[in-house]
Amino acid sequence: MRVLLLGSGGRESALAVSLAASPSVSELVAAPGNPGIARVAEIVPGTDIMAPAAVRDLAARVGAELVVVGPEAPLVEGVADELRADGRAVFGPDAAAARIEGSKSYAKQLMAAAGVPTARFGTFERVDEAVAYLDELGPPYVIKADGLAAGKGVVVTDDRAGAIEALEGCLVEGRFGAAGTRVVIEEFLDGPEASVIAFSDGKTVLSCEPAQDYKRALDDDLGPNTGGMGSYSPVPACPPATLRDITEEILEPMIAATAEAGAPFCGALYAGLALTPEGPRVIEFNARFGDPETQALLPRLRSDLGELCMASARGELAGMTVDWSPEACVTVVAASGGYPGDHDTGFEIEGIDDAEALGAFVFHAGTAISDDRLVTAGGRVLAVSALGQDFATARSLAYDAISKIGFTNMHVRSDIGARAVTAEGGN
Repeated sequence: MRVLLLGSGGRESALAVSLAASPSVSELVAAPGNPGIARVAEIVPGTDIMAPAAVRDLAARVGAELVVVGPEAPLVEGVADELRADGRAVFGPDAAAARIEGSKSYAKQLMAAAGVPTARFGTFERVDEAVAYLDELGPPYVIKADGLAAGKGVVVTDDRAGAIEALEGCLVEGRFGAAGTRVVIEEFLDGPEASVIAFSDGKTVLSCEPAQDYKRALDDDLGPNTGGMGSYSPVPACPPATLRDITEEILEPMIAATAEAGAPFCGALYAGLALTPEGPRVIEFNARFGDPETQALLPRLRSDLGELCMASARGELAGMTVDWSPEACVTVVAASGGYPGDHDTGFEIEGIDDAEALGAFVFHAGTAISDDRLVTAGGRVLAVSALGQDFATARSLAYDAISKIGFTNMHVRSDIGARAVTAEGGN
């Protein structure tokens, strides 16, 4: 089949590699794509993937039999609705179902209705009321912009003054625009985190193996929240029995709740979880594959990704299974210095061929071609993933590979996957 992939980041780079390798996919087209995606797909630049009509016209022009929507923003804008109305098979939820990511308060309400375990929370538009709730819960304080903020709208801090500053940044200063005109304040959930992504056709749920990501910019989980500085899969703290509980007590009830609300969810449902002493609790839901979790998951996928996406789009997941390699995968992100704050771009990138020669996967995120040179073009620039028979082997290869890559002001966390190695009994 001919597949159109929407997006230009590291997640889409990993999706492109897996789709291109899928026996069910005969041709892969990507818009707008990036230089890494261009290695495995035909690129159609210039399309505004936030404009549903433009995407509809592009899908018709390229004869797409399946459209895979990578990022969340086009889903919230209704791109999937427009494509389905035009008769296209789409992997990605309609706008109504994508509200579980587009509005954290809506997701919380849906969880409450479905009995899905999550943190206590309150939703606020006034600073004084929000501060009163902060004081009721006590530290650590968790403040989230209600809408889409590219993974940067969350503050977790023990400092009350810092928490109030985060509230004022959203509600008074407009730091996140419309996304921050409302905030959600949550009880802090204590325990290791895991991300579980599931394929869903609106009825059936097929869970992927768990992954764990690193949100903070600096080693030892210090610094500001980012879109993600690395990941690994599987997760020793989330064994198969726990994954079954997550599927049965969280993912399946949430899919049932979206259908009950009149918005069946077809696509990738992402659950960010805290594995607390009382059991798994939801930190957040997303309406698409995670980034950088996808870069740690898909190198382990043995099943045909194109087939799974099409079955999700057509309501045909019942009876299917997902096959995974037993190998571990560790993903390390190379970011621009200063990210997630101000950072310079346009620096030449070197060493990717050398990294890949070691057997690693190099997924492009913020890259571009300028004067026939590959240059940096964003905060997160590349993700380097490596497989190994155990976490120590995978981690060693990932860091060996990323050490071959260089660009001015490159920033890499040095502790990605270390806790998995420790859990596995390594040093």
